Amino acid sequence: MSDGNPIRSRQNARVRHWHALAGSARARQESGQTLLDGAHLIAAALDAGQPVEHLLLEETRAAQPEIAAICQRAAHLPCTMLAEAVFRHISPVEHPTGILAVLRTPAPQPLPAQFAPVTVVLEAIQDPGNLGTLLRTAAAAGVDHVHCTPGCARVWSPKVLRAAMGAHFCLPQLTENAHVHDWLADFDGAILATTLATGARSLWQTDLSTRPLVWLFGNEGAGLSPALAARATHPLTIPMPGRMESLNVAAAAAVCLFEMARRAAP
Repeated sequence: MSDGNPIRSRQNARVRHWHALAGSARARQESGQTLLDGAHLIAAALDAGQPVEHLLLEETRAAQPEIAAICQRAAHLPCTMLAEAVFRHISPVEHPTGILAVLRTPAPQPLPAQFAPVTVVLEAIQDPGNLGTLLRTAAAAGVDHVHCTPGCARVWSPKVLRAAMGAHFCLPQLTENAHVHDWLADFDGAILATTLATGARSLWQTDLSTRPLVWLFGNEGAGLSPALAARATHPLTIPMPGRMESLNVAAAAAVCLFEMARRAAP
């Protein structure tokens, strides 16, 4: 339900708060809120029963069918109309879609006492687009848990949420935790990590059937830290018959995780 006439001032206290959610990790942490951009992502959150708290609409697009459908589904939520310039000021993307939602973010989760069948550990993935793509790929490939180390982009930032396209709501567990390295010390199963080192086994020849299984994927430029790379029991290479020596981390993860999924398919 709309709460009155469109807001036309950037100095409005609520506008300042929503603008901070778009660009400030501190504001998101202190408020326990973040922004969802676009009808598809908001619909995914609603489908998953996520705690969507407020809808924000750009006044000239409110009647668009996709946006109107979201408003009808979430008619129980407060809804604020915003002038186009104010909406653009708040929006975390260059080309706003016309609808945003305020989402209550989950409380920090501890690392699980038991290892899931398939876990992905992401270390220092700094680009929000890469991190979101990795989460989307992990969810699509049937990964159970994803744990992010310090140095990663913030998991619940609007840019990561947009790139992940609902993956946050599909993964059984998603954590940001500073103790992943110590936690892995207690794991006695297979830990797989890609490497450029000569002599490593090819992905095509590596056993991917053991469970539980942990995959490690590292920073876009530096790769895994020496400490985490040393945890790998199965360093492997992705065969590349072309003239490139490496892949983007999100692409490498997609190759590995879907090779695992392919082999597990009935």
